[in-house]
Amino acid sequence: MDIILSNSSSLPIYEQIAIQIKSQILNGNLDEGTLLPSIRNLAKDLRISVITTKRAYEELEREGYINTIPGKGTFIAAKNMEIIREEYLRHIEEHLRQVMQLADFCSLGEDDIVMMYRLVREGDTY
Repeated sequence: MDIILSNSSSLPIYEQIAIQIKSQILNGNLDEGTLLPSIRNLAKDLRISVITTKRAYEELEREGYINTIPGKGTFIAAKNMEIIREEYLRHIEEHLRQVMQLADFCSLGEDDIVMMYRLVREGDTY
C-alpha cells in the first residue's frame, strides 16, 4: 500500500491518508479482506503520530471502507456498491462544477457542453 504525504497540501495528514486508502480501494488496488498495516506500523512507516493514523482509520471505518476486528487487525470491508456509487457521483459533481466554471469563462452554453460530451463519448478529441 503506497501512501504519499505532502506537507504543502491544504488537507490534514489524516485526510490525505484516508483519501489515498479510499482511492486504492475504489480503484481495486486493495481487495476486500486485505489486512491493512496496524495503526502503529503505519504511523512508524509514514513517520507520523499514531493519533493521526488512528483518526484516518476511524474515518474510513465510519464511512464503511474498512473493518477493525479486535485482536486480529483492520481489513478492507466488503465493497458496498452504494458507497462506491455515491463516491463516484461526488467526483462527477466536482468535475461538473469545474466544467461549469470553464464553460462560463469561455461563454459556452449548455448545448455546447452536451455536444462536447457526446463527441468525447464517441471518441473524438479536440
